[in-house]
Amino acid sequence: MIFKFISHLMNMKKLSFTLIGVSALIAVACSSISTKLDFRNPSEDSALLESQKSEIYVPYKQITFGPNAHWFAYYDKNETDPTGRYVLAMRTSFEDRMPESTDTIEIGMVDTLDNCKWIKLGTSSAWGWQQGCQLQFLPGTKSEVIWNDRENGKYVSRIMDIYTKKVRTIPMPVYAVSPDGKWAVTVDYARVNDMRPGYGYSGNADKYADQNFPSEAGIWKVDLTTGKTKLIISHADVMKIPNNLDPEFADAKHWFNHLLVSPDGQRFIFLHRWKYPDKERREKYRSVGSFGTRMFTASADGKDLRVIDPYNYTSHFIWSPDSKSVVAWTKIPHIKNGTKGFGFFDIADSNKENIKQVGKGVMLTNGHNTFLGNNPEWILNDTYPIGEKRQQTIYLYNTKTNKRYDIAKLHMSSKLFSPLRCDTHPRSTPDGKKVIVDSNHSGKRQIYIFDVSSIISNSL
Repeated sequence: MIFKFISHLMNMKKLSFTLIGVSALIAVACSSISTKLDFRNPSEDSALLESQKSEIYVPYKQITFGPNAHWFAYYDKNETDPTGRYVLAMRTSFEDRMPESTDTIEIGMVDTLDNCKWIKLGTSSAWGWQQGCQLQFLPGTKSEVIWNDRENGKYVSRIMDIYTKKVRTIPMPVYAVSPDGKWAVTVDYARVNDMRPGYGYSGNADKYADQNFPSEAGIWKVDLTTGKTKLIISHADVMKIPNNLDPEFADAKHWFNHLLVSPDGQRFIFLHRWKYPDKERREKYRSVGSFGTRMFTASADGKDLRVIDPYNYTSHFIWSPDSKSVVAWTKIPHIKNGTKGFGFFDIADSNKENIKQVGKGVMLTNGHNTFLGNNPEWILNDTYPIGEKRQQTIYLYNTKTNKRYDIAKLHMSSKLFSPLRCDTHPRSTPDGKKVIVDSNHSGKRQIYIFDVSSIISNSL
């Protein structure tokens, strides 16, 4: 086996392999596969994984390879087509600096049933490390993908059919797309880039940079058929809703981030964030990025605004499959249903507060949480780097048994500090049997697939 051969060579004193060399040999192993996605037993690669300061507990496969870096970015989008065969990714020649307006990345997909073949789809000059260019398979379709780009100095979005390669351009970028793929909501990426580098796009200036909460900017609704857009929620609109836990927040600069449409398409989430100009008032939010956050939901037309997490500490979240609540990492400052402090909480999408902790004593740290294949019984999650090995743990949590099952612990290089970091951002395939992650534990950002079917079956 090629991995045993690699391990043998790595243990020889007279020979040393660079991580790029190892990746090249792995690529040869991938090229021997045809018509099906074969997973490796991690025990075969124990020496290699140990050298990479990583641990894997289920069958897995690397599907992208150097010399270029590959990643998908955020965790709440469709990375594969409905069959799970094609896996979307972005490709770049560097990963050690922030993107500039002249930097273009390649958009493509991996054919997992044809020797890990890379298929180029297009390019983008509107992207960031944490959320890429919002690349995803367009919900409600079998073969269309969408991503953000820049054209004539303006941010736009491209929609392409992966089979015909026919492309149409929408004159507005997208952030979150509706489940039927007919509309999207979006924000001002220039403002996001100013307030939180790594999540917005470079190249364009925020028109309202001198305003704390402009009335002419905010969240737009985009018709993905006609391209028509409408401002449905402005920064000034949300400031009309008092913040009793931070009454001075009008002194801060505000922006919107992390939009997500509910599974039934009736409402969407957005995070309302603000950052004070002075270090003293930013200090109370130090543990969550030094900015305050309220979580809102709104109807698809931007009406019926609800502050469902008013406690100013919301981080990662996901809609429940039934669209009735949101599971989010936040901080409850006072005892609520017997709990207090940081944790994951199920928060009802209602004008009447209803908050219950999820994963108490098990999901102990912030992570990128989703439901595995939209199954309410299983939460897919990860951690930020922990311990001397800087390992990010990817795991499954069973909501019925309150048990956690680790999938892998992957090292993240200390050279990739925020906002350059390579979060794993775990995503599940449509059938809920596989998990896809980004990781640079082999020395460069690449994409890996884990077979978690044994965890699901053995827990029954």
